[in-house]
Amino acid sequence: MTFDDLDLANIKLTNKDRRIVLLTSGGPLSTIVINGLRSRLGGLTVIEEGAETKSEIIRRRARLLGWPRALSQAAAGVMIRVLGRKRQARIANIVTSHGLDDTRDRNVAVYRVPSVNSLHARQLLQLLKPDVVAVYGTRILSKSVLAAISAPVINYHAGINPKYRGQHPGYWALASGDAENAGVTIHLVDEGVDTGSVLYQAPCQFAANDTISSYQYLQAAHALPLFARAIGDALTGNLKPRQVALPSKQWFPPTLGEYLQIGFLRGVW
Repeated sequence: MTFDDLDLANIKLTNKDRRIVLLTSGGPLSTIVINGLRSRLGGLTVIEEGAETKSEIIRRRARLLGWPRALSQAAAGVMIRVLGRKRQARIANIVTSHGLDDTRDRNVAVYRVPSVNSLHARQLLQLLKPDVVAVYGTRILSKSVLAAISAPVINYHAGINPKYRGQHPGYWALASGDAENAGVTIHLVDEGVDTGSVLYQAPCQFAANDTISSYQYLQAAHALPLFARAIGDALTGNLKPRQVALPSKQWFPPTLGEYLQIGFLRGVW
């Protein structure tokens, strides 16, 4: 259901469904997260944002990193997607062996908005008045959205914070020869990029045939129990945030040159 289709006055959800709102961006991994949380916690409501276009992503990265790097990252992204098609069997094996569910359930209330930072999303959050907001795979939440939420906001990040904040953290940990810090983090959301206080963390061991295309599926299997536990902690008022004594760095997608060099010299794809 798109936001334009919504009649806000007539949204009818059970109190149980209203308690937990998940902000996500859609796709197979988001479906796995939705199903994993529902199986552990029961009802929830999903607000799903629309995807950025490729040109929007490139322009945003160019403003931050410059055009040469942004264009090279885009080229690497194309190669990663092409090579990723050869890893579908590995991904299917992870889904099956870890009991992940990537089947879309039509009984889940899903409201689609242009962006989690849109006025539409803020209005919906204010209407739902959730007890906890969970986040997976969305744009960075803006100050205005955070100000519209009176409940704890908890993010699942597929990396060990604060050392591997940002994008492709599992890949960068392995590429850096730092496998012991390849894992997952569940943390509170603040105005920074994966800088909020840590709630839970866990390491993740990858198989030799895992690549950047399959890392996050295996990470999801490790993260979902912790994500559900943190949400449960929020509902019962038992959150225990902490700081982690690691250096802090934000990572970005590899450029084409970085991706090829790391792949051929270190065997990390």
